[in-house]
Amino acid sequence: MTEEKNLVSDSEYLRKVLLSPVYDVAKNTDLQYMQRLSQAMGNEVWLKREDQQPVKSFKLRGAYNCISQLSDEALQKGVIAASAGNHAQGVAYSAFKKKIRATIVMPETTPDIKVEAVRSFGGDWVNIILHGTSFDAASDEAKRLAAEYGYTMIPPFDTPDVIAGQGTIARELLEQNPHLDTLFIAVGGGGLAAGIAVFIKQLKPDIKIVAVEAEDSSCFKAALVAGKPVTLPSVGIFADGVAVKTMGQETFRLCERFVDEVITVNSDEICAAIKEIFEDTRVIAEPAGALSIAGIRKYVLENNIKDQKLAGILCGANINFHTLRYVSERCELGEQKEAVFAVRIPERKGAFKEFCDILGKQAITEFNYRFSTGKTAHIFVGIKLRRGKDEYKEITDKLDQQDYKWFDMSDNEIAKLHVRYMVGGRPPSLLNERLYSFEFPEQPGALLNFLTTLGEQWNITLFHYRNHGAAEGLVLAGFDVPEAERITFSQHLEKLGYYFEDQSENPAYKFFLSDLNGVF
Repeated sequence: MTEEKNLVSDSEYLRKVLLSPVYDVAKNTDLQYMQRLSQAMGNEVWLKREDQQPVKSFKLRGAYNCISQLSDEALQKGVIAASAGNHAQGVAYSAFKKKIRATIVMPETTPDIKVEAVRSFGGDWVNIILHGTSFDAASDEAKRLAAEYGYTMIPPFDTPDVIAGQGTIARELLEQNPHLDTLFIAVGGGGLAAGIAVFIKQLKPDIKIVAVEAEDSSCFKAALVAGKPVTLPSVGIFADGVAVKTMGQETFRLCERFVDEVITVNSDEICAAIKEIFEDTRVIAEPAGALSIAGIRKYVLENNIKDQKLAGILCGANINFHTLRYVSERCELGEQKEAVFAVRIPERKGAFKEFCDILGKQAITEFNYRFSTGKTAHIFVGIKLRRGKDEYKEITDKLDQQDYKWFDMSDNEIAKLHVRYMVGGRPPSLLNERLYSFEFPEQPGALLNFLTTLGEQWNITLFHYRNHGAAEGLVLAGFDVPEAERITFSQHLEKLGYYFEDQSENPAYKFFLSDLNGVF
């Protein structure tokens, strides 16, 4: 933790926010009333439109404010940042406006669309360096270059001037709607939440502030438990704008004091929020940008909130177009308007029709089935829920009354990400199969590199890979590993350097792809 004597006081943050020159480049963005969502939620819901910034995210505020505080000597030497996302674009645009040299170090795996965006915002004032296959490698290279050439590092979140720049959003919010009851803010490294919270709580302490994190990247929640920032072993890749393993020291100090509550949302809930924002505004938010709305939906439903004034920050809209395929597939699960089931039916003529007859006029969203030579068949079925939990219970009661064996896969990530595309495939003979999910850097030739690194010592028995337009590739792979070789195999995987998880006991795998009696 920062030494006490070096801490920036609350009143100093107030001064920094009020005197920030961000409006040289940034816009005072709209606070838009979400009419459709407000009616559905039974509350007033407002959305702060940071997608209206020139770089389509709030990051411009912090980057420009930080650069503006530098001495003439530091500006002459130039600045440097490590980022593959919105911070890089904010620094690039700020450098262009300030007419100073900026170096942006990005991982080699960064999608071309993001590299081109940085180049277009920075023009001739920005030098882009692609280095390493991870953010950590890019960050280390940026630090090395800063030390060698005297560049000033512009951190993405953990420094007072960046925090104060983000805090200018709070100033606008209080001017636009000072009567808010609760404000929901996405948290990655914590710069946005810290800047807004330290400002608002000094002027309107009755406004409740709720931090919203992605379930698989909840570094603030982990820090609260530990009493200090801790490093997560891994982070999710879908909401890449908040995929931060370690929260900042200064951002944690402020958030711990001024944020009232923290909640987490999963990928399906984020997809549902992207859809909600689109339907009200016709804007397509990036996953991190939709976190606050996902938080509002979850918070209202879990706490039965009514007739309150709620606001969220649409903190960014730099979405990879290919990600929309994933969003479209998953949004109705997040809205609890769809459920997916694994069901065992008899393997005989007419059994498929009998099953559909029992469901009646239910809208089927997905149905996967393949003939089996045994006495039973396993199906993967998606069902649209127009009436939510009541309709869900009616469906499951019908299945129970007809003695169908079933289980709900709506929350099974392996089922939704991989198994739904593989239903019906079973080994012709018994194997010593072990199943693993992997993540690896996505780049040209990435799949071949992954397979080459994996090696040929063990036979691959199952493989599924689908490109989702993200920075990480996701693979589900099975291997024929005799019992006597399990330890050696585990040691081999550890040496590869890829993040992986053993999925051998996952019920979706056991039900559809492994042992016929693996679940029931």
